[in-house]
Amino acid sequence: MTIFDQISVRIIKEQELIIGPVAWDEARKVAGFSVVDSTKGEVTTTGDSKQIINNLVAQYEHLFGRASNEICKEAVQDLIAELPPEQVPSSLK
Repeated sequence: MTIFDQISVRIIKEQELIIGPVAWDEARKVAGFSVVDSTKGEVTTTGDSKQIINNLVAQYEHLFGRASNEICKEAVQDLIAELPPEQVPSSLK
């Protein structure tokens, strides 16, 4: 699993704690993002991983407001610390 897959799964799982299984349904709506197995937390992406994460964060923010963006940032802060600054998706900065 790539670091971007790990970031996206962590975001979804954190949102799931708040909104339940709807979090996975919302993730499925993001272009270039596929949920392989929500029980195991398996996902795949096709395309620009940074943009897909930005779109995932935007999907939650659109539904649940700015607070969901902050939840996403907090959920992955340790993972994005491993990335060079230019690889960090803008929605998580």
